[in-house]
Amino acid sequence: MSTKFGRLVSLVYKRGFSTSTSIQKGGSEQGVKSLNLCSAINQALHIALDSDPRSYVFGEDVSFGGVFRCTTGLADQFGKKRVFNTPLCEQGIIGFGIGLAAMGNRAIAEIQFADYIFPAFDQIVNEAAKFRYRSGNQFNCGGLTIRTPYGAVGHGGHYHSQSPEAFFCHVPGIKVVIPRSPRQAKGLLLSCIRDPNPIVFFEPKWLYRLAVEEVPEDDYMLPLSEAEVIREGSDVTLVGWGAQLSIMEQACTDAEKEGISCELIDLKTLIPWDKEKVEASVNKTGRLLVSHEAPITGGFGAEISASIVERCFSRLEAPVARICGFDTPFPLVFEPFYMPTKNKILDAIKSTVKY
Repeated sequence: MSTKFGRLVSLVYKRGFSTSTSIQKGGSEQGVKSLNLCSAINQALHIALDSDPRSYVFGEDVSFGGVFRCTTGLADQFGKKRVFNTPLCEQGIIGFGIGLAAMGNRAIAEIQFADYIFPAFDQIVNEAAKFRYRSGNQFNCGGLTIRTPYGAVGHGGHYHSQSPEAFFCHVPGIKVVIPRSPRQAKGLLLSCIRDPNPIVFFEPKWLYRLAVEEVPEDDYMLPLSEAEVIREGSDVTLVGWGAQLSIMEQACTDAEKEGISCELIDLKTLIPWDKEKVEASVNKTGRLLVSHEAPITGGFGAEISASIVERCFSRLEAPVARICGFDTPFPLVFEPFYMPTKNKILDAIKSTVKY
């Protein structure tokens, strides 16, 4: 077992993308099963390995099921040549994945916690992201998918609770995807694995056991770079991703009791993100609020804010609001003060509407 598991227990051009993958929207409603997010991820990995003999799953402790048990049963079913443990070396995990993908395989690498993705940063941003561009598309590592749990977990502190998605959104050549629920997680993960571009897939660990949803048992894919309006409204647009969506939806419900109509959008893919859908919503409501767990300075909410101000300046009725984490290391005992909570978002909604 890795030392990190012990610590947890004790506590193309146009951004370098190819666009040749076809996507089936949604999934069949026949044969649905109630799954939590962890089980939905596990089911997606089973399907990926079963449907493509070139697929491999690897990382620290994955053959045992991983810290969060997302890979339970995979090694037993598909063998330890296709599902295997790696040394505790994130740089090595991603370097190996790049080579495996460059040879035409589907490399599904797990980084045990997003907080530990930084030793692999050079491999991701200087190698994986630039593979296609530097060769003029003569070769690529588009079969690489990097799975990693991110965000608050309730007791993780500054080494097991970070949200580093904005670092990777700055890098042309990789995609960044974050699901909000079990159904989304399965469909989006299968799309990522089969997409011809390297992708970082952040999984909200807070929701692994908490989020339960009816999920189709068959093989289905959900489109990348297509935001979803999950709640329609007319007074203010809210944009978020991952675990934050459930918090924002609670705030929207409370705001509705006070006569405020909120439109809530799940971005799902941060890079490339669906600017058109957000722009259309803000042109309708005249107001925008963005929320994420990552620190506010340099967070991806800043990019959304800047883009919408550029595109919708004449339609805005109030400054863009950002309800995010603080510019501090992620705290342990002060986590409730750090997190962008329902009440913080509700207060911001009311202030924005009354501006």
